Amino acid sequence: MLFTSPTFIFIFLPLVLLAYYLSPQKLKNLILLSFSLLFYAWGEVFYVLLMVASVMVNYLIGRLLFHHIKLRKMVLGIGVTLNLIPLLFFKYFTFFLEQLGQTPTAEIHLPLGISFFTFQAISYLVDVYREQTPAERNLINLGLYIALFPQLIAGPIVRFRSINKQLAERLHSKAQFIEGIERLIFGLSKKLLIANPLGFVADQIYALPSSQIDGSLAWMAAISYTMQIYFDFSAYSDMAIGLAKMFGFKIPENFNYPYMAQSIQEFWRRWHISLSRWFRDYLYIPLGGNRLGDKRTYFNLLVVFTLCGFWHGASWSFVIWGLYHGLFLILERLGLTHVLLTTPRLFRHAYALLVVIFGWVFFRVESIGDALAIQGRMLFTSQPENVLYSLHYFVSPQFYLALFFGLLLSTSVFKRWSMVSIDQQSNAQLLGRNIWIIALLLLNFVVISASTYNPFIYFRF
Repeated sequence: MLFTSPTFIFIFLPLVLLAYYLSPQKLKNLILLSFSLLFYAWGEVFYVLLMVASVMVNYLIGRLLFHHIKLRKMVLGIGVTLNLIPLLFFKYFTFFLEQLGQTPTAEIHLPLGISFFTFQAISYLVDVYREQTPAERNLINLGLYIALFPQLIAGPIVRFRSINKQLAERLHSKAQFIEGIERLIFGLSKKLLIANPLGFVADQIYALPSSQIDGSLAWMAAISYTMQIYFDFSAYSDMAIGLAKMFGFKIPENFNYPYMAQSIQEFWRRWHISLSRWFRDYLYIPLGGNRLGDKRTYFNLLVVFTLCGFWHGASWSFVIWGLYHGLFLILERLGLTHVLLTTPRLFRHAYALLVVIFGWVFFRVESIGDALAIQGRMLFTSQPENVLYSLHYFVSPQFYLALFFGLLLSTSVFKRWSMVSIDQQSNAQLLGRNIWIIALLLLNFVVISASTYNPFIYFRF
């Protein structure tokens, strides 16, 4: 069920809000968990049993970690393995068979959100093992942590220790509820009004054989996809954060204007923050981080970003994308950062942005050969002999409007306004804000009524 679908907006969300706020305090988590499982079952049908099994297994392993002091390391290993087995099977089994030259006899369906709820479950077990959080004694609360529908499918990846107190007791306020609605509408707008029009152009161009893509098309596709993936993914995060607020939860931010970064190190502090921190805390630091010398640090970075790429999908193009970012992180540690600091700020922005844009080509184009060919056209702008379509064939006024607002909203120009709480605004400011929100909502309804199925990019990860 998409957050942008009429079924979710006009049926599911009103029903769950009504049931939640009419239920007594003791039943609110049970109501929310029931609707979360229904939300997941709507698209995945019997795979909801996998979700229920994940809740049960992690509840039992968490309790064992709390009680069996001498066997804790072995219990943790069993728990992590039990979480990884479904992920490895559903997401990577076909890929591994193909690498061995075998042809799969049947297509294996990838359950939605499995990468996200698996990482959340593993972080819970590791934190209990490290005694950074107590094992949850209430099965409903742990189930809600793993299955909470706002961030179930595509994050942010939430740590149990950041939300466990909210699971037990949380405050509900009118101001927070309204802020949640606003954040939901902003996310809806970013997806429908910016990401989708830009993605439509990127999809059309990348659907062409690479031999028919000239330099102008290659750049337009790369820029369009660069904007699309940010506004698509950050839109989901905005909607997840907004929906969570409507139920009294505060979950972490996942983006901080990543295209404003002046280095690749800074980019990864701003992009998909919850995933970056997960890999840092549960893989990079346990491997030794930067404590064991430069060579080991570089090795750790390559391991982390290779696995980060592979986490995104069972394809060598994702692995190359991860290695690509890992290599630039190493180059910056080897001295590139010092060189960049001697240059104007605008140059540093351009450097980081160009590295990211070229990297997204590996991420988007499935064939590494095609990706390299397209990047070659971007670098040398050579004109292929059999180009059938010019740039004007793909773009439209709607595209340019989406691109303009995408470029504008990629900066922090409206950050100060968006961070001001409604409690701190004057009546005139609130009136203007409400008019703007209502106008956006009505525009989104118009787009929803005319749009076709267009899932979030990260649904497939």
